[in-house]
Amino acid sequence: MAVVQQILFFITLVVAFFFIWKRVARIKSNIQLGKQTPLTGETSQRWRNVLLIAFGQKKMFKKIIPAFLHFWIYAGFLIINLEVLEFILDGLLGTHRLFAPPLGGLYPILMNFFEFLAVAVLISCVIFLFRRNILRIKRFWSAEMTSWPRLDGNLILIIEVTLMLAILTMNASDQLLQSRDEHYAQTGRLFFSSFLMPLFDGLSTSALIALERFTWWFHIIGILGFALYVTYSKHLHIFLAFPNTYFSKLEPMGHINNMPVVTTEVKSMLGLATSETPTEAPGRFGAKDVNDLSRVNLMAAYACTECGRCTAECPANLTGKKLSPRKIMMDTRDRMEEVGKSIASGGPGLQDGKSLLGDYITKEEINACTSCNACVEACPVLINPLEIILEMRRYVAMEESGSPAQWNVMFQNIETNFAPWKFPSSDRFNWADELKSKS
Repeated sequence: MAVVQQILFFITLVVAFFFIWKRVARIKSNIQLGKQTPLTGETSQRWRNVLLIAFGQKKMFKKIIPAFLHFWIYAGFLIINLEVLEFILDGLLGTHRLFAPPLGGLYPILMNFFEFLAVAVLISCVIFLFRRNILRIKRFWSAEMTSWPRLDGNLILIIEVTLMLAILTMNASDQLLQSRDEHYAQTGRLFFSSFLMPLFDGLSTSALIALERFTWWFHIIGILGFALYVTYSKHLHIFLAFPNTYFSKLEPMGHINNMPVVTTEVKSMLGLATSETPTEAPGRFGAKDVNDLSRVNLMAAYACTECGRCTAECPANLTGKKLSPRKIMMDTRDRMEEVGKSIASGGPGLQDGKSLLGDYITKEEINACTSCNACVEACPVLINPLEIILEMRRYVAMEESGSPAQWNVMFQNIETNFAPWKFPSSDRFNWADELKSKS
């Protein structure tokens, strides 16, 4: 029987890893639709961002209550999953609690700590469900938070609650079996799961074994299923928050990326000395579709947590405009998924008659942006929706000449007068002449 379980577990593991690998490969190919951009700035600063912001959750603590709850879920995910190593080895080797004998008295201490985290995760998830569905926190019910995003957030929380209950039930039944069957490794008293023991004490030994095995299989299959599900979910940020913070922009927030070929051409037209010469045609100005964005932009779309902090801080959104920075990232990810799926099935891909700008994101949305960087400052994992917005505005202005009329007047003034105002540069210091006449 043990050999059969080992074979079944091995098959389960191989199947799960195959589908996870396949999905990860799809995500990688989707991100590679974007343009590769050079990485600038100090590597040490990038690693500090990873350590403090992704790993240390630094920006989460701008909102203390959700940060505190999220910390327990985050810590539970990192630490409790260390126990998964024992699950996998037990499944492959046909053993039971493999680490209990060699760790001795340390094993029950670790298991009690894992159970404490499991209970903390369970309570935190229940509170988050309450906040989302009973208190109905406004940022979780914005226009872009349609039925699927809301269901996705709830599903993850429900799955985590279920997995934590499975761990506690498995440990409770295992402790009862330790007193009935000498083949079960002694773990000592486990504080939290011991409260569940009276619920199962009346079961026969065979029923307890069935319960323990069911919850063991349920938990490991749940973990593998969860790992696959998150690759389709906003919870992919669990993994992508780390590379996203590493590759995030290090320049000051007010810095806007220029197109070097355009900068060189403008300097040449203005008679400014420059040693740079365009080496290739500029291609498309700005971004119309996902392939015009950088790979960092596309990775950020997958790393988006959909927490809505960016939209909650956006002044345009707060004044009733249609712009939502969160929607910008969600739309970018949805368009990327659509193109990737089409390419994988032999379809037209980017030539499907659609584009990110127009079919997903409207001009009204991008024109509402004030470029204030509030969304960038609010994001817990350094996602930059503003870069995408500015690239699409650049496309509208330079490729379509479709900017609002007021903007076009300003552009024309800059082109002819080298200033946003409609007077020649020779009159720029007339105000000083008036001051001179008064003195």
